[in-house]
Amino acid sequence: MANIDSKIPEGLLAEKWSNYKAHQKLVNPANKRRLDIIVVGTGLAGASAAASLGEMGFNVLNFCIQDSPRRAHSIAAQGGINAAKNYQNDGDSIYRLYYDTIKGGDYRSREANVYRLAEVSNNIIDQCVAQGVPFARDYGGTLDNRSFGGAQVSRTFYAKGQTGQQLLLGAYSALSRQIGKGTVKLYARHEMLNLVIVEGRARGIITRNLVDGKIERYSAHAVVIATGGYGNAYFLSTNAMASNASVAIQCYKKGAYFANPCYAQIHPTCIPVHGDKQSKLTLMSESLRNDGRIWVPKRIEDAKAIQEGKLSANDIPDDQRDFYLERRYPAFGNLVPRDVASRAAKERCDKGYGVNNTGLAVFLDFKYAIDRLGEDVVRARYGNLFDMYEEITDVNPYHNPMMIFPAIHYTMGGIWVDYELQTSIPGLFAIGECNFSDHGANRLGASALMQGLADGYFVLPYTIQNYLSDQIQVPRFSVDMPEFVAAEKEITDKVEKLMSIKGEHSVDFIHKELGRVMWEFVGMGRTKESLEKAILGIDKVKKEFYSSVRIPGNADDLNVELDKAIRLADFIEVGRLMAVDALNRNESCGGHFREEYQTPEGEALRDDKDYMYVACWKYIGEDSEPELIKEPLKYEFTEVKTRNYKV
Repeated sequence: MANIDSKIPEGLLAEKWSNYKAHQKLVNPANKRRLDIIVVGTGLAGASAAASLGEMGFNVLNFCIQDSPRRAHSIAAQGGINAAKNYQNDGDSIYRLYYDTIKGGDYRSREANVYRLAEVSNNIIDQCVAQGVPFARDYGGTLDNRSFGGAQVSRTFYAKGQTGQQLLLGAYSALSRQIGKGTVKLYARHEMLNLVIVEGRARGIITRNLVDGKIERYSAHAVVIATGGYGNAYFLSTNAMASNASVAIQCYKKGAYFANPCYAQIHPTCIPVHGDKQSKLTLMSESLRNDGRIWVPKRIEDAKAIQEGKLSANDIPDDQRDFYLERRYPAFGNLVPRDVASRAAKERCDKGYGVNNTGLAVFLDFKYAIDRLGEDVVRARYGNLFDMYEEITDVNPYHNPMMIFPAIHYTMGGIWVDYELQTSIPGLFAIGECNFSDHGANRLGASALMQGLADGYFVLPYTIQNYLSDQIQVPRFSVDMPEFVAAEKEITDKVEKLMSIKGEHSVDFIHKELGRVMWEFVGMGRTKESLEKAILGIDKVKKEFYSSVRIPGNADDLNVELDKAIRLADFIEVGRLMAVDALNRNESCGGHFREEYQTPEGEALRDDKDYMYVACWKYIGEDSEPELIKEPLKYEFTEVKTRNYKV
């Protein structure tokens, strides 16, 4: 069995990152100009990394599938970004942010990585303010904060309901400056389709130009992937339709370990599914749980009447409303972590208390906040979110409760990285959501933006130098090397195979089949039996895909259906890997809920004796089961205990 070296520095928890930076190897300014770095992705992680590395003097090649870096999916984040500034003077600290993150992840993440994340969080806010990000401010002019799930303090900085957009514009401005200076070269509408390995190190990528279909080769001394998560394996998710797992799967098949794939986050506040013609779901920000109260009717007959359209929410008196999160978790109430809130909503709906015509929704009600604060205050805090909800549902949330239901949102699993954010392939780094490193089995709200910018601005620029310090004498690589030729041929052969099938089903038809299997058998609740069915079902979908998919048009041209087909082939791979990992983990923790393993109160039941490890999956071959390699999780500074959000 392979050994895992996470490269965690020695010393006290609060000193590890400082000790690492004090003793890391450096690259001097003149030598930086001799080194090329590929960064794939222009979301918060990719844009901040490319901008920072360019500012330092490296030659950066930055790739994105969108027509502009500003269209990366980070733009969709609404609620905010965490940092331990303690501006509210309510008891926050770096340690408390660290502890909330470890606890929220159900004790399935590395202490050292999470503490570093909390430690650099404050620098992110200063950086973004300097860039001009228009964070909300209180009456006195200081930055405002609100609360998010899993915390009892207000530490979430926000820009109305469009925090991701504003942060991305800040990173984009930094990136654009480097593009203008010539340290970063941007390749928009280019999709990475293969990783090039030369003598055991990542040395380049193969891309497809999404405008003209041309296959292109690019070389570098190191490759950084920042390509987001794999939630669209479920077809319906809150992710942008173009968000995909292809880069992660390409790296996995080249030797990078895929860690904890079963950890998928279900977000509790999404607009419910409205029919079988939808292509994605819409997220309503977790920030709404600050002032909105979640409830269902206490009486089953009232729930049935609402489902049948005979009663409305406003017909139910207060004393007949079950504020079930406040009832079950009095200490945190509506601000429990996402996995807890999602399972609680599912439990109520499974018991028949759901409130829309499908019975798969609960109410998020702002009547009480409007009575307490006034409509103007609520409108100032959440106006654009309310407008979006009304535009989609034709329901005015100032006068009627919103209807929400859990949906696939974020993926905590991803490419395994060590403390330096380097994968098991030397020279290949993974940052942001596409790695596994910081969130354990469940990410706390407002921590995705924090991790993406932490990795790009404040972690990778240090750690990548430790790798590149002995690469300065390595000359630039010719893309005519045999390794590049072979990697390109793998892609052209794959494209030719897909184009030659000429079946009867569209890519979306088969993707919906995959999504149905994933949601039904690898969704919020999983069992040994359901996961075994999932593996058989995914194998059936894979067979159907390679025998009956129809891709119109030509490969050497703009072809959106071909783009989707390539991504679907990889979603099938990641979906199966998720089911295999979930079947292996005989416990419940965070977003992984095995129904056989729960407390009498219906909470997740961990097995720390047998499963206190990162599950790293190694690709063996197309027709072979992946090999499991375990990285033990050692808690030296934190007491591991059952999560409790009741007291």
